[in-house]
Amino acid sequence: MKELDINKELPVVHIPNLVLFHGGEITVNLNKRFNEEYYNKIKEENFYAIALTLKSNKNEEAYGEDDLYKIGTLIRIKDRKKINDSYEYNIDVVERVKVEDFTVDGSYFRATYNLEPDIMDLDEKSNKEMLGYIKNLTAEISKNFRGSEAYVEYISKIDNITSIIASLVPYVNLSLEERQEFLEIRSLKKRSLRFLDLLIEHKESIEFQMEMASKFSEDINKNHRENMLRRQLEAIKEELNESDGVSGKKKKDYSELIENAKMPYDVKEVALDELRKLERQGPNSSEGSVIQNYLDLLTTLPWGESDVKDIDIKAARELLNQQHYGLEKVKNRIIQHLTVMKLKQNKQGSILLLVGPPGTGKTSLGKSIAEALQRKYVRISLGGVRDEAEIRGHRRTYIGAMPGRIIQGMKKAGEKNPVFILDEVDKLMSSANGDPASALLEVLDPEQNSTFSDHYLEVPYDLSDVLFIATANSLRDIPEALIDRMEVIDISSYTSYEKFHIGKNHLISSVLEENGLNEKQLQFEDDTLKTIIEKYTREAGVRGLKRQLSTVARVVSEKIVEDEVPLPYIIKEDMLFDILGHEVALYDRANKINAPGVVTGLAWTPVGGDILFIEGAMMPGDGKLILTGQLGDVMKESAKIAQSLVRSRLVFNQKGLEFNKYDLHIHVPSGSIPKDGPSAGVSLFTTIASLVTGHPVDPKLAMTGEISLRGAVLPIGGLKEKVLAAHRAGIKRILLPKDNKKDIEDIPKEVQNELEFILVETIEDVIKETIGIELPKSAFIEMVSRNKKEISA
Repeated sequence: MKELDINKELPVVHIPNLVLFHGGEITVNLNKRFNEEYYNKIKEENFYAIALTLKSNKNEEAYGEDDLYKIGTLIRIKDRKKINDSYEYNIDVVERVKVEDFTVDGSYFRATYNLEPDIMDLDEKSNKEMLGYIKNLTAEISKNFRGSEAYVEYISKIDNITSIIASLVPYVNLSLEERQEFLEIRSLKKRSLRFLDLLIEHKESIEFQMEMASKFSEDINKNHRENMLRRQLEAIKEELNESDGVSGKKKKDYSELIENAKMPYDVKEVALDELRKLERQGPNSSEGSVIQNYLDLLTTLPWGESDVKDIDIKAARELLNQQHYGLEKVKNRIIQHLTVMKLKQNKQGSILLLVGPPGTGKTSLGKSIAEALQRKYVRISLGGVRDEAEIRGHRRTYIGAMPGRIIQGMKKAGEKNPVFILDEVDKLMSSANGDPASALLEVLDPEQNSTFSDHYLEVPYDLSDVLFIATANSLRDIPEALIDRMEVIDISSYTSYEKFHIGKNHLISSVLEENGLNEKQLQFEDDTLKTIIEKYTREAGVRGLKRQLSTVARVVSEKIVEDEVPLPYIIKEDMLFDILGHEVALYDRANKINAPGVVTGLAWTPVGGDILFIEGAMMPGDGKLILTGQLGDVMKESAKIAQSLVRSRLVFNQKGLEFNKYDLHIHVPSGSIPKDGPSAGVSLFTTIASLVTGHPVDPKLAMTGEISLRGAVLPIGGLKEKVLAAHRAGIKRILLPKDNKKDIEDIPKEVQNELEFILVETIEDVIKETIGIELPKSAFIEMVSRNKKEISA
């Protein structure tokens, strides 16, 4: 080998739990960090790399240059073979090297090095004698192993001490540190003598084990063998939790476990009392199994104080920004919560409730908080739970009794202060088995959960150090008493702009990894990603977007494997129809022209906002109001109020309106979908006013707001989702309650800049802005407005 043929800076391959010795060949499975990208970098260096051993107490997934030994070997990868999901590498270990300096290459290391060959301090005669000693010892040791003749013959043909040591040293019993020390010996004489000592020790150890095994097999009798087998069987069953009979269960030293569990005094007394009961049980007692399961729970639950790690607020902020795009208000509120915890020395404080549509990152935010706090992460899903025992546990008198999910989660965490995610808390359901939402009241009350009572546990358990984070899609189905115990943080829908950046910066890389691809194989054009968002998904979050990206990735994976298409395979916008089919997200668009009695309203849905066309028709009759479109009670009341307001405001100002001679029919399309909510009053009022006056409403104008019988326009919720839906549908002007002015700040700037917001306070303002009729305000409304101005002054 010519030293000049190899670069002086090469990629570093770290080998955990293995030291490579120069002068030989070896076949290994490298760790999972050694991916295709890194293999290509080594391929560019003519397959040369530096192999360094990772120190035994270091994390294989996260290590620095100080965690690697500086003495290693120069290797050359000869070939590789795929075995299941990994690769097996055939490596030629060329020479010992010493690393001089490290450089960082992405998530990997490169190193400059110097060759450190053996110091040849053995003369030719001594060299031959040493080779003979090693071969003879190898042959003597191999006699104890059947089928080793071929290997002995292979060793006998080696005429180089360095190579024979490299071939034999993997089979010698040495620790990782001892192997590294042996590699670092440069003197050939010292290495040969040390290896000869190791072989002699190995030979003596094997002979001793063989002698003991022979003597033991001769002395043991049949009964003793059966007894030993029974003991081994019981030990195996106990390890698998399959022991039968109390005799096998008593092998656990519960006295010691109770002493080491750091239980409070009163709990310890209960545990000792149960232990005394267990010791009194007979071999066939059924209660022994119940007591043992109870003691297992008591001794494995975390009772003592957990380690409190200091909260790095700056690192927590960086982590949240890295893992979650947008949601600035939410992330700021979480940082404030963590800051308060830092000042209070990690005491949890208030309990958070993250509320938002599906796929907006509520659960993953909880996971990020756990990572920022360096605490254990526990998650339980409460969707569809209808049994109070799921929260509080079953009483031990019942067959198959178990602790509740809270205590099970604490057992799983193994520490007293985990981050505990209560997912889908709005999906709890009451039944004949109790109300699980009521059972959560004690869990989520900081004043009560220090003595949480689980029916199975029967002793108070302190949950005050746990950081509980609940998630829900809507507050509508959560009892008020439960909401009162938590601080609500709203997570609104993502805009198309936010979805684009989430998809580009987070989802694409995740989808590629899940489908065995990388960025050099599959790429998405920006316009393609925007089209998938707008035309192939209809959601508030990004789950559907990820599903569609995964569909594209699977199709491309098939093409890459079967057709060997040129890489990178770039997905263009005009290719989406062939891959994803017809567009699936069909949004209503604003009309080009509206007939009198047709109004564009705004609605909130669990997957974001939407526009809603409200249609009206007038026919001869006797003043009836007909409502269709599966309207709920709230919307029906709003329609009746709207009819009364139109009659009270227009009957004296518009001549010829005879309401008693005509029936009004109000219809909201998509009749198969139930509709309800306190925000359609303004739209219904405008529909009736437009219908009876014959004035059409601007099709580019959408509206939202509730009305009262006195003519006031009341504020509504979900404004951001509604405005985003209006913007998507091509609306240019939005009429909304004046009290919602503060909520406009939550709408993205790029959307605000393309819309005109009209703030209204009374239905007279609504009529003026929608159908152009100016009415005098009633005396009552004028009085209210005057009082408001006086108060603000």
